[in-house]
Amino acid sequence: MTIKPLSDHILIEPLKQEEKTKSGILLPASAEKEKPEQGKVVAVGPGKTTDDGKLIPIGVKVGGVVLFKNMAQTK
Repeated sequence: MTIKPLSDHILIEPLKQEEKTKSGILLPASAEKEKPEQGKVVAVGPGKTTDDGKLIPIGVKVGGVVLFKNMAQTK
């Protein structure tokens, strides 16, 4: 199935969080984990249209990695 975002929306696939710290300590499965805050851009809308009809393109491209809010308004 192909999903095409409208307007200035983007579709993000969350990246899997690492289960090991940088120092090599393994985190147990029972540890409270935060939801991923990085994701890969899967699809991008055409951009936002201004009141006078000009199209403002989005600054991200498909395949890029972005940060997103953990408690975003829409999922």
